[in-house]
Amino acid sequence: MIEFDELEKKMVLKLVYYGPARSGKTTNLLKLHDLLSDEGRGGLMVLDTQDDRTIYFDLLPFFLMAPSGLRIKVKVYTVPGQVRHDATRKAVLQRADGVAFIADSQLTEKVNNSESFDNLEKNLSIVGLNIDKTPLVIQFNKRDLERIIPEPEIKTTWTPTGLPFFLASALEGNGVIETFSGLLGLMYDNIDRQYGLLAKHGLERETFLKKMTTKR
Repeated sequence: MIEFDELEKKMVLKLVYYGPARSGKTTNLLKLHDLLSDEGRGGLMVLDTQDDRTIYFDLLPFFLMAPSGLRIKVKVYTVPGQVRHDATRKAVLQRADGVAFIADSQLTEKVNNSESFDNLEKNLSIVGLNIDKTPLVIQFNKRDLERIIPEPEIKTTWTPTGLPFFLASALEGNGVIETFSGLLGLMYDNIDRQYGLLAKHGLERETFLKKMTTKR
């Protein structure tokens, strides 16, 4: 649900990192924040709960400026993974423009991944979003560990869904920017269909992605 002010030429986009507890949502955002260029990247804000953390930061507090003068600001959030914080999950998901689901690659976490994904679908519906229409990517994190779900099994399971999926080790920084860029690409396509980012505002997809994912 894109926040768009045509008179002030301002657009605010909201991305949410979702997934089971300790799957690496926080690590993804910390590493992403560390890897991206300082230019246009805001500070990191941490909201602690008793046993989990919700992290929030503005990626571009100074705005990405489209050739038309449209200013685009991106906010990136995580949600707490603990079931007891489900009300917070719903609150953070409200008006989300894209979701990255962070799954834990460890074999022991298959059930938790499945339950968390079901919870995502349920909560999206509760806050008025359709999972089939919301830009969504999947990341299988912790690929650096032993006893993980084999890559062929992941491909067999997820390729038929049509959802982009990424293999990552957020702790080592592998796959972090790729996941983020994949989600941004889907989000651009969605926004372009609704608001004509290219036709009306002259903002090309490649330029959008490059501005958002420039490394230090």
